[in-house]
Formats: sequence, C-alpha cells, structure tokens
Amino acid sequence: MPLNQGKPKKKKVRQPFIDELLDWLKPLCKTFVLVIIIFSFVARTARVEGESMEPTLIENDMLVLWSLGYKPAQGDIIACNCEGLGKVIVKRIIACGGQEINIDFDAGKVYVDGVEFLVDGIDNSTFDREANYSYPMTVPEGKYFVMGDNRQHSTDSRSYYVQFVDRDDILGKAVMRVLPLKKFGSLYPKS
Repeated sequence: MPLNQGKPKKKKVRQPFIDELLDWLKPLCKTFVLVIIIFSFVARTARVEGESMEPTLIENDMLVLWSLGYKPAQGDIIACNCEGLGKVIVKRIIACGGQEINIDFDAGKVYVDGVEFLVDGIDNSTFDREANYSYPMTVPEGKYFVMGDNRQHSTDSRSYYVQFVDRDDILGKAVMRVLPLKKFGSLYPKS
C-alpha cells in the first residue's frame, strides 16, 4: 500500500462568479483607499462660492489644492477655513507674517512693505473699507492677510468676519481648475 494513500482529498468547489467578483473588487478597493489617502494628506478640492475672485475664478469653479509640504507665499491663491463665515473661502495671499500692509482707500491702492501689490489681469482698485482697521499694520507671524481679486465685492481680511488667516486654517494652494472642463488647467502662468 502506498504511503500517501488514505482518505481522498476533497476538491475545492470553485465559485467562478465570486472569484471573478473578488478579483475585480480588490484593485477597486485599493484604488479607493489610495484616493482617500491622497485627498486627505496630499491634495484636496475646493469650490469657489460667490464673485469675490472674479475675473480669475468664477462661482462654482472646482479647484485642486496642494497641501503636502506647502508653505504659503505672497500671491498664492488658497482655500482656507473661515470660522467667522462658517465656510471654506478661496482668496489670494496679499501679505505674510511680518510684512506690513497698507491700504490707501482714497487712491484705491494696496501696499505691502511699501510696494504696491498688483495682480496682472485684475482691477486692483481697493476702495471698499469693510472694517475700521488702522493702516498700516503688520501681519502677525503665522498669519496671512488675504483678499479676493474682485476687491470691491470680497469679504476678506479687511472684514471682522475673516481678519488674518491662521496657517492652520489654510487647506492648500489652489494649483489647478478642474471644472468647468473648458477652463481645465493650471492657475499660474508658466515661468
């Protein structure tokens, strides 16, 4: 009698539909987890509300934000949590911590460290004084002074509702517009 002879081995009953379904679901689940990780720690999305960033961005534009290793800089378009308004807002950083901001509302000009801050392609006029802040003022370290590109129709750091934006409230730099598809692409000109 052969050594391995004994009880016959049971054959595994193959369930083709379930096996195929599992083969299909495994990569889908891995992709889903990867997307969750990316959009939690590396990049996020934000939607523009209102007219405060016109003409650069319009209402309902969907943006991709870069957050991994991001260091906010003057001129960047960011999305941030705004406790005073109870929502996420999209604005441009005008001045960073330690910089002096001065707004001449009679002339409609914004100055950072004595130099007029201009953004190409927008009306830089700033006549709307939302709060009774005294200018010039120095932006506290770890904070940012933000404004919308449509400065006459923007609730921003000039307002008591927004004031200075804390670094911890910044969700990331807006790097790309994904919707509407006809405007898909980078928000910054190539240097």
